[in-house]
Amino acid sequence: MGDSDRRFEQPGHPAGPEEWRELKDRALDVAAEGITIADGRRSDRPLIYANEGFERMTGYPVAEVLGRNCRFLQGPDTDAASVAEIRAALAEPRECVVEILNYRKDGTPFWNRLSITPVRDASGEVAHFIGIQSDVTARRQAEDGLRLAKEMLDRDLRLAARVQQALLPPADVEAGTLRIAHSFHPCDELAGDNVGIVPLPQEQMGLYLLDVSGHGIGAALLSFTLNHLLSPAVEGALITEHTAAGVAVVPPARVAASLNRQFPMDRTRQYFTLVYGVIDPSSGSFRYVTAGHPAPVLMPRGGPPSAVAGAGLPIGMIEEASFEDETLTLEPGDRLYFYTDGAIEALNSGEEEFGHARLLEQLGRWRDRPLRAGLDLVAASVRAWSGGRLKDDVSFLAVERVG
Repeated sequence: MGDSDRRFEQPGHPAGPEEWRELKDRALDVAAEGITIADGRRSDRPLIYANEGFERMTGYPVAEVLGRNCRFLQGPDTDAASVAEIRAALAEPRECVVEILNYRKDGTPFWNRLSITPVRDASGEVAHFIGIQSDVTARRQAEDGLRLAKEMLDRDLRLAARVQQALLPPADVEAGTLRIAHSFHPCDELAGDNVGIVPLPQEQMGLYLLDVSGHGIGAALLSFTLNHLLSPAVEGALITEHTAAGVAVVPPARVAASLNRQFPMDRTRQYFTLVYGVIDPSSGSFRYVTAGHPAPVLMPRGGPPSAVAGAGLPIGMIEEASFEDETLTLEPGDRLYFYTDGAIEALNSGEEEFGHARLLEQLGRWRDRPLRAGLDLVAASVRAWSGGRLKDDVSFLAVERVG
């Protein structure tokens, strides 16, 4: 008995060489995979053996395929590159595994994972080629379905991103004595950040910057909704109200409280931070509220930048949360900056945050640049710090009062 037979021997199993050969022949015949043997000494390499699995898979009776080259399984859409790979493997000769589109006897296409192995005789000459065929059509169809779904999702995400960009205010706005600019840098196609520059009654301007928790579609949908509500031109908006004297501006703290009631975290599974304020261009008075958001940075005309007063819980986190307005006055030449935490929490390769101090340094560094250009330079510094790979949205909003 040879070594190949001995390694199968166990008590109670056939022990004779003939019995082992019969057992292995039966195993080949009934195997679920298609198994073929081709004559390696003849130029056309005809099949000299095909098992029942091959017959079930292809629909060709074994009697019809013996003496033929296996290329009869190819058809009009069989990939020429796969065919060339098989030919090269047979010619060299060497092992080969390809997935090739084949056709059953009734013309039905199927994906065949074909493995070819040369078998050499005692002299080292290739005597036969063993082919093992597996029907992988179901897997390929599933992969094609997933790929199509991903392409459709990517297309929809790109469309949604264009819509989100279209909803942003102009990058530069002038309103009386005010110059306003923003810089918006999503880390993915869709952002959870949102920026608002909203004209209000009595020539006032509403300014907001918000940051929805999480990323992706869920965060973007809530961001879209908030963009709708923080507009005075739609029914049910929160920032203006009708009074006996006409349309009035709702105080920022009341706006935050209304949002907190409308978007409880136990229902939305999300919260968001917000800084929202109303500025009067004629006086420079700015009334604002912060809700879990980084406090704005004031850049006096002749002084260093510093954070202004501001505190409060994120919107939706606690049902009974209270919010209070703060007030400051922008003098001619003063600037006020808003930013999302993606700026100060950006990490470099050493996992070090960009940080608040570095942000203040950058704001001061570009103080003499036009408002929008300065914001873009600060944003570029944050991106460079993170190696160009932002892990969170980074947004800036700034207002300057001119003389």
